Amino acid sequence: MAGTYIGLKKINYEQIMPVALLSSAFFVASLIHVPLGPGSVHLILNGLLGVILGWISFPAILVALFLQAVFFQFGGIVVLGVNTFNMACPAVCVFYLVRPWLMRPGTRAAASFCGGFLAVLLSSLLVALSLSCTDSGFIKTAELIVAAHFPVMLIEGIITMFTMSFLEKVQPEILNLKHV
Repeated sequence: MAGTYIGLKKINYEQIMPVALLSSAFFVASLIHVPLGPGSVHLILNGLLGVILGWISFPAILVALFLQAVFFQFGGIVVLGVNTFNMACPAVCVFYLVRPWLMRPGTRAAASFCGGFLAVLLSSLLVALSLSCTDSGFIKTAELIVAAHFPVMLIEGIITMFTMSFLEKVQPEILNLKHV
């Protein structure tokens, strides 16, 4: 996958620990499912990964999804590429859309919220598109996926905003706000 290749080329030794921590946060957050109607929703945290890691989100998310597929049979190996793209591509998009706002202290909170919110919105739209392309019977399910993830979008925006604020105070070098 091209995104994983680009992400691996961009990673350096100093980023290994933040990448591992964020990948594990993605892994754990995705395991906590909240029942909603006939299905369930879960936190994703791909916006947080995207805002901090950019292209490195691809390998971080790939590893987490692979481990979920192997250990818990979530997602699956067969659809690992599609799932990685559906979660990591919005993370990279959010990086480029929101990162310039993070450079200005007055807009950091709003930018962080938007990053978390938009990443889940874009991911749910990509999942819906993936489902609707497989069979016309999945179109109603695709619509429900986007609608069901609206509360998750709000929660992820808030989590991303508070996490970015916390990291800015205690570990600002992880955010790397000097370079876009």
